[in-house]
Amino acid sequence: MEDRMRILLCEDDENLGMLLREYLQAKGYNADLFVDGEAGYKAFIKGKYDICVLDVMMPKKDGFALAQEIRTVNSEVPIIFLTAKSLKDDILEGFKIGADDYITKPFSMEELTFRIEAILRRVKGKKGKEVTQYKIGGFTFDTQKQVLMIRDKVTKLTTKESELLSLLCSHINEILERNYALKTIWIDDNYFNARSMDVYITKLRKHLKDDPAIEIINIHGKGYKLIAPDTEAEK
Repeated sequence: MEDRMRILLCEDDENLGMLLREYLQAKGYNADLFVDGEAGYKAFIKGKYDICVLDVMMPKKDGFALAQEIRTVNSEVPIIFLTAKSLKDDILEGFKIGADDYITKPFSMEELTFRIEAILRRVKGKKGKEVTQYKIGGFTFDTQKQVLMIRDKVTKLTTKESELLSLLCSHINEILERNYALKTIWIDDNYFNARSMDVYITKLRKHLKDDPAIEIINIHGKGYKLIAPDTEAEK
């Protein structure tokens, strides 16, 4: 690839980390490896990364804490967690922080690169969408800047929040099928991705509460519906 995508790779198992770094570099990425969360954070604030791949269990600063700090600096950069944990609560905690994906060890390197490529395709595709703004009731939603505005209040959305709200807006006052949304944004409609989407729906409801005429309702067994008056799309 002409412009090599930069990956922040944080993995405290040096042998695994070096194998992952070499594999990613062979696939055409620039991958910087760090073995603890503090070193990873220092590198992130100094450099410009296209995606972060973070081990959860690390010394000095774990992956969850590192992701939260990264999110305060950049709410848009995609994050993938690597972990030996498979408990549902741990996985949901990762998605609440704003993870784009979650891979449980052991995993194949091919699976990791597939997931990285899928996320980067979504990010690139989002930038190419025709609709740049939606007027949703009293809100203006800028899909390119990923901000939601009402009166003098501006809310910066994460990439996942923006992608999901864009889908809801494109199906305004209609049912957005659950499986369609999962496969469009998360690629796979498995249990953990479905729970992740529920978390993001809850976040969007909180963001939209300043206009009581707007609501996102559950359509049992089908999906969601964004109900909003006076909605317009601008290209």
